[in-house]
Amino acid sequence: MGAIRSAAWADAFASVPRHIFVPEWYGQEVDNRGITVWRRHDPADRDAWQAAVYSDQTLVTALDPDTAEPVDERAWTGIPTSSSTLPSLMARMLEDLAVEEGHRVLEVGTGTGYNAALLCARLGDRLVHSIDVSPALVETARGRLASAGYLPHLAAGDGQQGFPGHAPFDRTIATCSVPRIPAAWIEQTRPGGTILADVSMGIEGGLVHLTVDEERRALGRFTTTAGRFMAARGDANTYPRPERAPYAPRAGSRTAALTATDIRAHYPFRLLLAFHLPGGELVYHVDDETGAMSLQLQQHDGTWARAPIADEDTTTVTYGGSTDLWRQAETAWQWWNEHGRPAQDRFGYAREADGHHYAWHIPDGHRWPLIA
Repeated sequence: MGAIRSAAWADAFASVPRHIFVPEWYGQEVDNRGITVWRRHDPADRDAWQAAVYSDQTLVTALDPDTAEPVDERAWTGIPTSSSTLPSLMARMLEDLAVEEGHRVLEVGTGTGYNAALLCARLGDRLVHSIDVSPALVETARGRLASAGYLPHLAAGDGQQGFPGHAPFDRTIATCSVPRIPAAWIEQTRPGGTILADVSMGIEGGLVHLTVDEERRALGRFTTTAGRFMAARGDANTYPRPERAPYAPRAGSRTAALTATDIRAHYPFRLLLAFHLPGGELVYHVDDETGAMSLQLQQHDGTWARAPIADEDTTTVTYGGSTDLWRQAETAWQWWNEHGRPAQDRFGYAREADGHHYAWHIPDGHRWPLIA
């Protein structure tokens, strides 16, 4: 698949059967009534099921029971809560983790158990620890792991609190996103150890590869491997989010050089935009009257600015609240172009011992403080 770079991980992927961990999955489709649903696929259609399981794609494996509503006997509406990540992304992350024989590993986000099985195949059961917020997922994964011959340490709980009582770990890997690196992960990772996780900063996020030092700081950079995960679920008080104010009324419009296409087309720029607008969000907006779609920047104070999705050199930006939101995006666009459009691995990420965290441009050290 091109993502595997070492014989040890090639052997692990060859020895762990993915189908044991994905006995069913849900594909999104629009039914004959125009309703978007999640349709269950399982071995009843063995050829199609097995082809999907052994393809390089992410497969949704669980829906939130509080939001899932049956449409027919094999389809539901609802919000996905767990998935089996596309194998190529898993392989790149496991290679980036740079495990060595004897390393103790913490995995946050057990999910189906497939990634834990790969770690067991590589390191041995006793060195692998995996935690998930869903007790049902953990018990299901435990059974699947046992049927494949693996018995790692498993627990149900808020993975943002680590795996108390089993630290220290040499490597911590998360298959869920967090708004910032939790203090517990740093405390439970030995000095010199590695944390690999998806940090979600609102507008964009990405995988960071960090080293924990003797001062209990985590320092590193965004990786060349690009991938995003579902948000970690746990104690809502861990990272409380401010309630967003109602949208401000329309204040005006103007011509701008930064277009929606520019933002959508460049992942590293969206990452930079998240540094410039910490706490901001990037959403799609559909006009109630015309049905036209726009890309909208918004903040929790109700400020917003949107541009139509169209391939044009200039665009008309409409805004509400402060006039500065899209101007800040234009400032970020100018900086990114003036600095040669740096890729994501040209940006560093740090969490200090006191909880402050920031991003920086590695070549010149320019910093952007992030929300604490």
